[in-house]
Amino acid sequence: MFDITTLTGIHTWLSLIAIASGVVVTGGLFASRRLPGWTALFLATAVAASATGYLFPFNGVLPSHIVGAVALVVLVAALAARYPLRLSGAARWIYVAGAVASLYLLVFVGVAQAFAKIPALKAMAPTQAEPPFAIAQGVVLLIFLGIGVLAARSFHPAGPLTGLRQAQAR
Repeated sequence: MFDITTLTGIHTWLSLIAIASGVVVTGGLFASRRLPGWTALFLATAVAASATGYLFPFNGVLPSHIVGAVALVVLVAALAARYPLRLSGAARWIYVAGAVASLYLLVFVGVAQAFAKIPALKAMAPTQAEPPFAIAQGVVLLIFLGIGVLAARSFHPAGPLTGLRQAQAR
C-alpha cells in the first residue's frame, strides 16, 4: 500500500483534476454540449477522489466520510443518468444536478482544506466554526445553486444518445 504522503498526493491530484475537468463539463452544460471525454474524466476522477478519501487512517466517522458518501451517491445518480439512461427524460436534469452537485462537493472540500492549510485563512477560522468559514462556504453554495439552475435550464442536447451517437459519446 502507499505511504500517507503518496496517498495524499494521489488524492489531491485526483481532486484537482476532477475540479478542473468539472469546470469544463459545467461550461459544456451551458452550451448543451455533452463533451464525452471531459465528462468521463470528470466523473472518473470525482469517483476516485471520493473513494481514496476512505483510504486514510481514521477512528470513527468523520465529516469527510459523510461528504464522501454523499458525493458517491450523487455520482452514482449522475453516472446512471448519463450512461445507461442516456440523458432521456428526467435523466437530463438528474445528470446536470449530479454533475454540478459533485463539482460543488469537491469545491466545498477544497475550501475546507484551504481554511485548514493556508495560514491566513486558518487564522481567520481556526476551528472552521467561525463566521469567515461559514460565509465562504455560503457564498460557494449560492454560486453553485445558481450554476445548477442555469445549467439545468441550458442543457438540452439533441435527444437521447442512440446508435453511433451513443458510441461516440462514451
